[in-house]
Amino acid sequence: MNTRRPKIAVLNAPGAGPWPGLDPLSAEADVIHGGDEASLAPALGDAEIVVVTDIRTKLLRALWPRAKALRWIHATSAGVDAIMFPELETSDVLVTNARGLFDCAIAESVVGMILAFAKDLRTTFELQGARRWRHRETESVRGQNLLVVGAGSIGRQIGRYGQGIGLAATGVARRARDGDPDLGRIHPADDLPALLPEADWVAVAAPLTRHTRGLFDREAFRRMKPGARLINVGRGPIVNTEDLCGALDHGEIAGAALDVFEEEPLPDTHPLWTRRDVILTAHMAGDFVGWRQALSDQFIRLYRQWSAGQTPSNIVDKPDVAT
Repeated sequence: MNTRRPKIAVLNAPGAGPWPGLDPLSAEADVIHGGDEASLAPALGDAEIVVVTDIRTKLLRALWPRAKALRWIHATSAGVDAIMFPELETSDVLVTNARGLFDCAIAESVVGMILAFAKDLRTTFELQGARRWRHRETESVRGQNLLVVGAGSIGRQIGRYGQGIGLAATGVARRARDGDPDLGRIHPADDLPALLPEADWVAVAAPLTRHTRGLFDREAFRRMKPGARLINVGRGPIVNTEDLCGALDHGEIAGAALDVFEEEPLPDTHPLWTRRDVILTAHMAGDFVGWRQALSDQFIRLYRQWSAGQTPSNIVDKPDVAT
């Protein structure tokens, strides 16, 4: 068990102020918040732990040479690809993430997107705004096929919620396994091309790795059903946006719901904004009311494991993530 008072550097977005909810650690550790080099550089020299709340930051790599005492980096996100760089990948520094915290909220968002398409809510809102009474029929999703790409905790929760609205769910992951309670059979990644033609809904919940970057390209879209919809709540670069627009233009798929993008924020001139067959959200599928406090509570639990001499939960396999 640690006998001296550890130092924790919290890397926040520039101008965002201190991350909330970490006050309970003040009796156990020195917690220093910062969002720029001037505020963090002095602390990082002897900080054993860095908490990254600004997942798009480049500051961590810039200050890496000063991090002589660093033993552990915790990312307040499920994906850690944005903070991974070669020096970190090959180091002995532990990396943990917020795995498990956003699962239900993201699965709710995916189901919401599926039902928004199936029940044609865009037209419903337009008719309501125009005060027009127009009876019409919409889809039922019962019995349709949901293919979840990425069978981690988020993907499995999507499968569970999908089955709750009557979808038949299956999954794709790096390793195959049978008898999963949420996804039934989980197929190996090599089976994806053969599975795409059978899927009515394809939900991407995979991390960004060297294997998943650009996974949904022109060839993948050509394999999908003309009536299928793609939902991406994983990472933007898993989907080639130009190829997606082409697939929509040519009727190769029927629609897409996107929470993540190759470029964020999505430029206001991008053609995706004006498409009726696309639903866009601003990288917020998992952000429920109270999520910041929940992230702090999770880190405090992990910190107390670490301070008791245990390996903290939610360890990330760094070579697997590196892109």
